Amino acid sequence: MSSLVRFLFSLAAAIAAASLLAASLRRRVQPPRLPDLFNPGTMAARNRSFVLWLHGLGDSGPANEPIRNFFTAPEFRLTKWAFPSAPNAPVSCNHGAVMPSWFDIHELPMSPGSPQDEGGVLKAVENVHAMIDREVAAGIHPDNIFVCGFSQGGALTLASVLLYPKKLGGGAVFSGWVPFGSSVIERVSAEARKVM
Repeated sequence: MSSLVRFLFSLAAAIAAASLLAASLRRRVQPPRLPDLFNPGTMAARNRSFVLWLHGLGDSGPANEPIRNFFTAPEFRLTKWAFPSAPNAPVSCNHGAVMPSWFDIHELPMSPGSPQDEGGVLKAVENVHAMIDREVAAGIHPDNIFVCGFSQGGALTLASVLLYPKKLGGGAVFSGWVPFGSSVIERVSAEARKVM
């Protein structure tokens, strides 16, 4: 994919995500009163939000960090961002070439019958859930946590949001797919089914 096409996809994804996340935060977060801004144990700390952005196959977290510049609405003033990078691993659809990859992709283009790396997806989901759990432990309410992803990161976003045991604020998937078969659907919690 040329750098211009990748940039245009990233730009479109960022603009769409900014709109969706701002609208969602606007519904959930009440602006803190002035005294609350100075006391970390009050409403301002509890209303902080967290956005986890997952890149696509072969990309990196730092390459996606400029996306946050599109999120300038007041709802994002207390938002914490994370742009992790996938580990390097061989990717079957790219003839075993080693590159940043959240999990293996067996074939492209994919079809409903394409083999899925469910074990790799579930391991990647565990890593995403660990990042989310750290933010929850730090005081961010799960309703204010959003996972976004492009392409392979979008597939991981879908799996991570659906398999998290609590209801998260939401997820935004750009050019992603369902990265598992029907056997994993049974693991989707009742809380996760409430995510919009």
